[in-house]
Amino acid sequence: MMNDRTPYLEALMSQYAKRKHPLDYKSRYQLMVMVILSAQDSDKHINELAPKVFEAYPSMNTLAQATAEDLHQLISSVRNFGNKAAWLVKLAQLVGDDDNIPTTMPELTKLPGIGRKSANVIMRESGGVAEGVIVDLHVVRVAPRIGIATGTQPEKIEKQIMAIVPKEKWGDIGMAVSFLGREICRPTHPKCDKCVVSEVCNYHNGVSELADSLR
Repeated sequence: MMNDRTPYLEALMSQYAKRKHPLDYKSRYQLMVMVILSAQDSDKHINELAPKVFEAYPSMNTLAQATAEDLHQLISSVRNFGNKAAWLVKLAQLVGDDDNIPTTMPELTKLPGIGRKSANVIMRESGGVAEGVIVDLHVVRVAPRIGIATGTQPEKIEKQIMAIVPKEKWGDIGMAVSFLGREICRPTHPKCDKCVVSEVCNYHNGVSELADSLR
């Protein structure tokens, strides 16, 4: 990282280093299923319904025996559940066994329902070498605020972050920014006084300047 935000981003990554993703998974199989289900939905919601899914389908090969319709009764409250059910069954049939779950970006993104964000999460939580940066909805909101990216398109934001953060930090930075967005940098009323990057935050400084101008 070759800019004035380096020490602040290092502090941010240190704050959230090694913290597990909020999805309450117990295996890579569960992680993969839950990551797919959580797209455009909340981690809290997926954590609540996942136990029944895994009670019915405890492994990849048992899921491969299901039909999409079988899954509907278990995940009907999930956003876009019809497509997700079809993706999960097809994915299970392609992978076949828990031990065959891919570990690289090209292999993961070939599977139904898995884009770069999902692949990055799976790789990070599995302890793999990062091939990109996790950019979820929190990162899309927060990264422009703290000045490490611009725009609203996840893949463009990912490329911008990858360009300024050393590769060995890719696995840390995305999840750190995501946790910052979940806990501190909320859409409204962010807790700027508790933020380790507030001194170089465009949003915080802009709000402060506006407040000063109104005095």
